[in-house]
Amino acid sequence: MSSTRFRIIASHAVLILGTALMVLPVYMAFVASTHDLSRSLTGLPLWPGPHLLENYGQVLGEGMRSYGLPPIGPMLFNSFVVALAITFGKIAVSILSGFAITYFQFPLRVLAFWIIFATMMLPVEVRILPTYEVVAGFGLLDSYTGLSLPLIASATATFLFRQVFMTVPDELTEAARIDGAGPWRFLWWILIPMSRTNIAALFVITFIYGWNQYLWPLLMTKDVSYYTVIMGIQRMARASDFQPQWHLVMAAVILALLPPVIVVAAMQKQFVKGLFETEK
Repeated sequence: MSSTRFRIIASHAVLILGTALMVLPVYMAFVASTHDLSRSLTGLPLWPGPHLLENYGQVLGEGMRSYGLPPIGPMLFNSFVVALAITFGKIAVSILSGFAITYFQFPLRVLAFWIIFATMMLPVEVRILPTYEVVAGFGLLDSYTGLSLPLIASATATFLFRQVFMTVPDELTEAARIDGAGPWRFLWWILIPMSRTNIAALFVITFIYGWNQYLWPLLMTKDVSYYTVIMGIQRMARASDFQPQWHLVMAAVILALLPPVIVVAAMQKQFVKGLFETEK
């Protein structure tokens, strides 16, 4: 009993230590965002300061006008729109492509799958210039469509749903066919409900992926009204190299951190279940 209790205490101590190491930088960023500039540069205390509402109000409503940087509020909205568009688009395209590859018999079906699978080996940076040329040719610069549409296709998500659909018993498919269910009804009423945990896991991963995009929005946008929050933080940090405004930069960082944290917290159970279900 003493050995078991020691292992439990030791494992909890390691977990608490790891959590503290991960949370401490975020907490110190929050503390820095609640103090004025002089306090944030001379040494931060361990407790929040009295300038929380002032700093966050300036970042959301005013920005850093002296540097030509707009407020963070519209950037948060842009990031939210782009992240949701990428997430729902990627889930829809991946479900349909995985469904087609798994259940439909057509010429070169296996070749099509392997071509899709091979694109997993190509990072975004390799195909970013050709993609930019195509998007610019369609006149989609400085638009939500241009920011989200090229990032919707995903070989990884297609492969995920293909593997999920391959675990569906053939007897269930035959029973649906006997009951008169067509392809769309079979997909909507059977496959999608069976894949809801995987969809939830993919939703969380893809939302964070879309929210954290920096390189693609940097190429796509020249109009300040289409800046994403990650671009805004980078420009605020670069401006602070000349005249420090780190208390405002930290406030923007905390605001940018909140939506992904809320999504992960709200869908944590489905996310973990979708990743670790043994039958998938």
